[in-house]
Amino acid sequence: MTREHWKDEPETQDYPAARSYLSLLVEPSEAKRTVKALADSPDAVRYKAKDILRAAGLPLLPLDDPEVAKDLAKVQAGTKLSPVLLVRGDPLWVADGYHRICASYHLDEDAEIPCRIVARPRASSGRKRTR
Repeated sequence: MTREHWKDEPETQDYPAARSYLSLLVEPSEAKRTVKALADSPDAVRYKAKDILRAAGLPLLPLDDPEVAKDLAKVQAGTKLSPVLLVRGDPLWVADGYHRICASYHLDEDAEIPCRIVARPRASSGRKRTR
């Protein structure tokens, strides 16, 4: 069985992708702060693919999904994959790396994936307090 190999650091383009996705869930300023926290977070922690998908409430994408297939081809070629970017909460948000998680699951659902993870931004009411 081919095993995936992981880079130590996320790729530069992972952060703008995470920011774009997160800006759909929170205000753009909160997305920007969250991505900065991900970039500044210490070394990666590792979680099993099956646990990440379950915590995020996301379905496993099939082998023939174009992005999953692309990541599996990278693994076959010996190319290292970028760690995934996560935002802790209920549910867990996969800010970047959903397809890499699914590709890893197809190879070995118990393999541990390196992740950068930060806390979810606090929700703001959008109202200003007056005195």
